[in-house]
Amino acid sequence: MSVGVRRLSVLGEFKPFGLIAEALDGKPPDNLADKYDYFLFDPKFVRERAEADNNGGCSISAPSNCSDHELFIRGNRIIWTTGARVFKRFTLPSQVITVCWCHIGDISEALLCVLQIESLTIYNTSGEVISIPLPRTITSIWPLPFGLLLQSIEGNFPVHAPFPSSSHLLGARDIPRPRREIGHSPQNNYSLPSSFNHNIKGETVSMSSHLILSDLLEEPQCTYIEERGKLNIMRDFDERTIWTSDQIPLMASYNKGKMQHSVWVAEVVNCIPEVASASLSDVVPAGVLPKQFLFRRIWQGKGAQTSASKVFLATDDDAAPIICLLLQEQKKLLALRLQSVEINNEILFDIKPDMSWSIPAVAAAPVIVTRPRVKVGLLQYTDIVVLAPDNALLLYSGKQCLCRYMLPSSLHKGNLSRSLEFSEAASVSHDLKIIGLADAVEGRINVMVNTGQIFRCELRQNPSSSLTNDCITAMAEGLSSNFYNYFLVLLWGDNNSTYLSEASSDVDSEWNSFCSIIMQMGQKPSLISKQHLNSAPDSSWEFLLNSDFHKNYCKFNFIAGISGTKPAVLVPNSSRKEVDGSLILNDSFYSELFMVSLDSLHSLYESLKLDTLRKRDLELLAVLLCNVAKFLGEEYYLDHYIRDFPCLSKKFGMSMDSVSQKNPPSLFKWLENCLEYGYNYANVNDLPPLIRKDESSVVSWARKVVSFYSLLLGAKPIGKKLPSGVFCNIAPGSFCSNEELTVLAMVGENFGLQQLDLLPCGVSLPLRHALDKCRESPPTDWPAAAYILLGREDLALSCLANTCKSKELETQTNVNLISMSTPYMLHLHPVTVPSIVSDTSGLDSTKFEDTDSVDGSMTDGMEHIFASGTQLRYGRDLRLNEVRRVLCSARPVAIQTSVSPSATDQDLQQAQLWHLAQRTTALPLGRGAFTLATINTLLTEAFTVPKLVLAGRLPAQQNATVNLDPNIRNIQELKSWPEFHNAVAAGLRLSPIQGKMSRTWIMYNKPEEPNITHAGLLLALGLHGHLRALTISDIYKYFYQEHESTAVGLMLGLAASYRGTMQPVISKSLYVHIPARHPSSVELEVPTILQSAALMSVGLLYEGSAHPQTMQILLGEIGRRSGGDNVLEREGHAVSAGFALGLVALGRGEDALGFTDTLVGRLFHYIGGKEVHNERSHFLSLSADEHNRCAGQMMDGTMVNVDVTAPGAIIALSLMFLKTESEAIVSRLSIPNTHFDLQYVRPDFIMLRVIARNLIMWSRVYPSEDWIQSQIPEIVKSNVEALRDDTSDVDEMDAETFVQAYVNIVAGACISLGLRFAGTKNANVQELLYGYAVYFLNEIKPVFATRGNAFLKGLSRYVDRCTLEICLHLVVLSLSVVMAGSGHLQTFRLLRFLRGRNSADGHASYGIQMAVSLAIGFLFLGGGMRTFSTNNNSIAALFISLYPRLPSGPNDNRCHLQAFRHLYVLATEARWIQTVDVDTGLPVYAPFEVTVRETEHYSETSYCEVTPCILPERAIA
Repeated sequence: MSVGVRRLSVLGEFKPFGLIAEALDGKPPDNLADKYDYFLFDPKFVRERAEADNNGGCSISAPSNCSDHELFIRGNRIIWTTGARVFKRFTLPSQVITVCWCHIGDISEALLCVLQIESLTIYNTSGEVISIPLPRTITSIWPLPFGLLLQSIEGNFPVHAPFPSSSHLLGARDIPRPRREIGHSPQNNYSLPSSFNHNIKGETVSMSSHLILSDLLEEPQCTYIEERGKLNIMRDFDERTIWTSDQIPLMASYNKGKMQHSVWVAEVVNCIPEVASASLSDVVPAGVLPKQFLFRRIWQGKGAQTSASKVFLATDDDAAPIICLLLQEQKKLLALRLQSVEINNEILFDIKPDMSWSIPAVAAAPVIVTRPRVKVGLLQYTDIVVLAPDNALLLYSGKQCLCRYMLPSSLHKGNLSRSLEFSEAASVSHDLKIIGLADAVEGRINVMVNTGQIFRCELRQNPSSSLTNDCITAMAEGLSSNFYNYFLVLLWGDNNSTYLSEASSDVDSEWNSFCSIIMQMGQKPSLISKQHLNSAPDSSWEFLLNSDFHKNYCKFNFIAGISGTKPAVLVPNSSRKEVDGSLILNDSFYSELFMVSLDSLHSLYESLKLDTLRKRDLELLAVLLCNVAKFLGEEYYLDHYIRDFPCLSKKFGMSMDSVSQKNPPSLFKWLENCLEYGYNYANVNDLPPLIRKDESSVVSWARKVVSFYSLLLGAKPIGKKLPSGVFCNIAPGSFCSNEELTVLAMVGENFGLQQLDLLPCGVSLPLRHALDKCRESPPTDWPAAAYILLGREDLALSCLANTCKSKELETQTNVNLISMSTPYMLHLHPVTVPSIVSDTSGLDSTKFEDTDSVDGSMTDGMEHIFASGTQLRYGRDLRLNEVRRVLCSARPVAIQTSVSPSATDQDLQQAQLWHLAQRTTALPLGRGAFTLATINTLLTEAFTVPKLVLAGRLPAQQNATVNLDPNIRNIQELKSWPEFHNAVAAGLRLSPIQGKMSRTWIMYNKPEEPNITHAGLLLALGLHGHLRALTISDIYKYFYQEHESTAVGLMLGLAASYRGTMQPVISKSLYVHIPARHPSSVELEVPTILQSAALMSVGLLYEGSAHPQTMQILLGEIGRRSGGDNVLEREGHAVSAGFALGLVALGRGEDALGFTDTLVGRLFHYIGGKEVHNERSHFLSLSADEHNRCAGQMMDGTMVNVDVTAPGAIIALSLMFLKTESEAIVSRLSIPNTHFDLQYVRPDFIMLRVIARNLIMWSRVYPSEDWIQSQIPEIVKSNVEALRDDTSDVDEMDAETFVQAYVNIVAGACISLGLRFAGTKNANVQELLYGYAVYFLNEIKPVFATRGNAFLKGLSRYVDRCTLEICLHLVVLSLSVVMAGSGHLQTFRLLRFLRGRNSADGHASYGIQMAVSLAIGFLFLGGGMRTFSTNNNSIAALFISLYPRLPSGPNDNRCHLQAFRHLYVLATEARWIQTVDVDTGLPVYAPFEVTVRETEHYSETSYCEVTPCILPERAIA
């Protein structure tokens, strides 16, 4: 049989696409180098390991498609192209020396390693870059399975080497990465020289000629060679690396001085230095011990004047790996057979001297042609294409020459037609000669011809018939090497039935050709020549032997002894005889070959029976197998096929003498026995043998089903194998039953819903039943793909939200999800119901507010709020639209004027616009709460802030715009703090994400010049915990700008991010802004606002720590006169110190460490108590420096200014003893109950005392009218009730005192109720607070009807309206805290009324409008998806935000820094529950039951809710 002649399939003329991409870019830069290099690679190599293991075909990801990829290198630029498309571009700071792909460490994806003169730059496929400085001059880099090999030179001279040979870059194949470190031998612990230690590590690296980078976070490590049982540093700089394998740890090198080639195997060994203690290895795990890299020489060959021009891995004809070295000077390809032995689960490699062979060659390359789907261990089965010295292009499988390739005849005409005859191809061979080969990728290669052209050619044409392809793969996997080599000769031979001999062959012709080859194997030829296959055929003689004349002549004549007519076939020695100089195969060889072929194809037949879409292929294969079975006399096999296809009985019949009694394996019989008797009683012989073979791809479908049934019916896996020998992947996860284990196996094998539909109904039914049994309550630790397989997409989405924290895991999970559920996962894509921004002009107008519609296209910071969940919760009403309208500050407000304005009207317009500006500037605080954490961070976009518009419009004059007159008002001063709040509101929209926000994004949004907008962003990011991403240098640069607002936002943001951590670095940066902590010799002016912010930040940073020194400092700050520039802000400074002190000792009470008695006594002294002796004793204990600092105390002798210190001291006590139920503190913190005390204590301080008492006596706060009345002292209650009687003799001044105390006590009690029941939506509290809000409102101006005589009336005669307004809005604010996130309609109507009332009546102070804005924001907190918590930290943060001293104007920070109003964010939590329909992915209504545990106020109760809703706090539910 002669060697076949085949035509190359020319894909087109080749040109590096990088050149085309450069031309398309335009004129290249002037400094662009003329020299360029490129290499092609398989895109599967850069695919992630998990994805490569699960997908045999093309990847779904962008960079991994089926076309060859190219890296084009010129100068300092690299262009990565995919086919004819530029995928990525890389520009480096210096010239590129060489490039390679490599897997480093545990990173799943391949990394692009770029060597430059002084550094190594590493890119991942997503574009992230790591630059590693090199310790010495590196000339080349090479990939190894466990890292990157760096070749260095002796000395340290700069190298400007040209591009080295890229042959080492062309071996990048899609080989599964080993699950462990290859070559790692834990049983061999070598001893390093005693001089080795960490101090000389850098010197050791500089001495080593070869370095290995095994971790991106570590420096390159030196390598060692084994000499006489010891490890010595590899210092042989003459051993120049010429090739490495990224699949198995091999390296080839050439020593020019010795004219010697060497092959090395790399091993990872555990090294325990002799200087280490003997107990180290007992304490430290093996994986933590230092690892060293050892090179062991396994082969060396001398006599080569030059190094091998190419080295690559291939496989021998018996599937053993071989290392091929192309020696061009000798014009031969030297093949070294690699032996591998597995000992103790470790692989050892070696090369025997007598296991090498060579063939003539001037060029060679590894290609995947004959067995494209077969793997040999870690390696793909690889053939060799060789260009012989006579320019013949030959295909080898190991030593065996299979065919010769010819160029199409039309290439010299410029026509790439593929419908050419072999005779034409032969006739043109004298015109075009192949002179070189390059760029081999799988079965494609570049062929260089003598005309200078390069053609991209394909050696393998995949059969269009899937059945033919499967049968060839089954033969490759089932036949031994000897048998398959004989089959290959027939498959690639030159005869009329040559496989794919015709380019125009269709499916039927391919199958018919294959069938004829199979049947031909049973017809043994009479003679086979003795010529060995490793000799290349002479081209002219081969042409003669291939002629039609010779074929016809041989049919009628026999020519004996002709040398070189037919290739030899490698058969066992026992099966061949020599007769008259010729070899004749024994009959046993053919019978055994035919029987093994029958078994292999029968295994495929049984596998196809489990695929309902392959019935046509199954019938064709049955016909072939009937022919084979009849030829072999296998009656039972023939009966087996005829029973499946009775129509075949007419053609084959059953009347034959049975030669064998062998029963064919029957998969259906095995499944039936498993179901009927159990796994242990099923006959393993019923399983086709190919199913039990490892890494068999052609019957993987049947293997998966067998493994599922085995696990379902009781088989216990042993590692990754079952007792029957069947391989099975099982996904990680817990299981309690066989059904759950089966589901995990289906996930591990990527066997999803689509694959389940392909099984016959009877086979799939038990598996579907297993899924159904697990569907109701699957384990919680399963992967998302398992839940999708069960039809529990709800659990899958929850699993993805909780587990996908890294790109690697996310990519792997997404690939697995698609393979498991396609096409059933279309509904998993997030669906958002488009919001219908309705025109509100149709609403009933009120007399208080204009009803203009909202512009849906306007950027007001709330355009994203209309999500499917929020719309579902509020139904079809327009609550959210109305909230968006009333909180919008990005459009001019309407001003009601006459049609023909006069000069007086213009003054009225300015006055009205000024009052409306007070409301507009307060809106951002409410908008921040409304949109809190409602959008995800967009790290690719700049931070945008909606406008703050103070202009007005005139509806009566065609919406003409009116601006504030800058000559009357200072507009910039008016907008300074509101702009800060506006930026905070915009920043609060960003939801907290897992981990931390990118520092790059924060720095990207940092302006060149500091501004208020960025200051607000810093505070918002800090409240969400994102400022942890900043470095200490970043913080310093911010403070160095000396921008007041930026410093305030940064300090509070940092303290919120590091809340309760006592971080020393942050603490130092805060104390710099507290002058009292500076040495007495240093005089540093710090604005009071910065001091207040620093004090509050210290409190947040040390929250709950009870740090004694910090408490002492803050205690002194309460009574210290501010050293700032504004003495009017002293109370705000003291209040900040009080809050900070309370935060540090939050809820610790008497348990707080340090000087508790002295501290409490001093606080009561600040309030106005008589504990003077404690104060004096404290001062006696101070140092001289501390005593000098106390000179600034706000006191006269032992008297203090209680108007300044009392609020801070009351607040500190309330937070220190929060929820402690301390009767002692409450008794000393009494409400004034005498006439003198009522006139001595300010009414607003009485309110603070009421709040403080109730925070301490937390459990005694009860939502009832009687409880509120119990807070009022009897003297106040009796005198106020006496005011009802007109004949009362109460003095008017005394009456004012009693009424002031009364309203403040009531307001304080309402605030206490708001804090106690924050976020609970308690109906009793809501009703009570709503009633008091209406009561105060009617006292100001009768509006609503009230219930009988429950409330005292006529108080407005004795108290000013401002006090009533403040009390009213504090009660309303407390009401919204209780109903936070509920969107309670009655409360919202009241708030909308108050907003409109103030504008109409002209009572639009900034503080009151701020309270209304915050109340609306709290009521719809986070778009209705968040609420408040009642733990200690949250109550403290809420108290800070609700501090009952409202500012008088936008820039008023005298009593309370406005930035503190945003600290409510620290008290919020997401208790939103939403049910999603698993079929549509849309939120739906669903009823459920909530059980509230028993408390002292109520017994355990249950109630029904409907999702979406907010759950009760976890502490009580």
